[in-house]
Amino acid sequence: MRYCSFLPWFCLIMLCWISAAPLSFGQSYGVDLRNTLMPASGGMAGTSVAAPQDCVSAINGNPATMTQFKGSHMTLGGGWAESTFDLTQSVAAPGINVDPFSDKSTVPGSVVPAIGATQELQGFSVPVFVGIGFVGAAGAGTNFVNAPESNGSASYLLLLEAIPSVAIELTDNLSIGGSMFIGDGFSSGPFVGTSKMTNAYSLRGGCGINYATSQRSWIGAYYLSTQEFRFHDQVIPYRPLGNGIPRTVNIGLPQQVGLGWASERFMDNRLLLAVDALYFDWESAALFGDIYNNSWALQMGAQYSSKRNIKLRCGYALAENPMDTSLITSIDGIVPGGTPSVDYTQAQFSIPNVHRISGGAGMEIYPHVNLDVFAGGMFPATQTLGATRVDLVSYWLGFGLTWHFDPCSNHGCSRLPSTCSTI
Repeated sequence: MRYCSFLPWFCLIMLCWISAAPLSFGQSYGVDLRNTLMPASGGMAGTSVAAPQDCVSAINGNPATMTQFKGSHMTLGGGWAESTFDLTQSVAAPGINVDPFSDKSTVPGSVVPAIGATQELQGFSVPVFVGIGFVGAAGAGTNFVNAPESNGSASYLLLLEAIPSVAIELTDNLSIGGSMFIGDGFSSGPFVGTSKMTNAYSLRGGCGINYATSQRSWIGAYYLSTQEFRFHDQVIPYRPLGNGIPRTVNIGLPQQVGLGWASERFMDNRLLLAVDALYFDWESAALFGDIYNNSWALQMGAQYSSKRNIKLRCGYALAENPMDTSLITSIDGIVPGGTPSVDYTQAQFSIPNVHRISGGAGMEIYPHVNLDVFAGGMFPATQTLGATRVDLVSYWLGFGLTWHFDPCSNHGCSRLPSTCSTI
């Protein structure tokens, strides 16, 4: 009973902390975070397309999988990401007045929100589920103002999403779903010149399908449209190339396709194995279409559920480096000045890390209240763009508290290991 007085205060403190904190990239594909920092999926390298282990991952990924969460569920969580971003500029970039230097970005670690709730509705001819989520969708940030040679180089990007979703269980095996992403973006830089923090809004649509091939095996797929944010009058390019007129900067997230398989028909139904394949169409994304090539990622995760309702998770992700290393002379018409200037600006968004690992655990800390924790890291990697070199390594950790308001046993839940607490 001691948890009764502790949990409300704990949740209030964590909600304020998550809401007030900024966002920076940590575990991302390009600048897209996907489900890699979600409470349960984070321990499985983001694997969640066919059988997500927390309701926020279902809302943010494949909405059709919300039908696996019978009854009512609410998750309050977040992840903390820290990176070491070292940049070395070996030649001058006169177009943006940057001289050779080597420095570490001073952008600190920060928190990514993962908040969501799902509800099974009664009274329809087929089961209907609705959900709402609030998540960090994308982020990146660098700051080299401590190096005078950088000419005050700093950049920051934050994209938050509110996600209303709906799913319909057409048959016992087949479900479909749809989501609307209501995005709120904040951007500063990354262009050397006069820049200010500017906000913008944009919508994005998503749909998904999920099919149970057997009682404890699933396949799933989702599609996300592109999402373009227009940051009006964000930057006045550096003179003498700039003419003193503020320029609008367009920044977008790419079209995405995800395919997944999952099964827990191993070790007496206590071991869940899952694999996801994700494809990112960066050519469809404003600004990043000039910086990234289209890329893919392979996510693999496992979860073992003990007889004491303790879940152990691990994951590995193999992600293609999206950086476009071909000759680029301009970024969205905003960064001119020849190859050194463009390479220097492009390097601010480097995510060259191919290998990522993670681990996590989950347990019931109170009747119908679960705690999930996770941690992970990206192996060190180096990106070279002309005369600009980036060395990047990052790690992250996080948690989530989930309330199951209606016991799953009252709703015929078929996925006991995660969405129920009756093992």
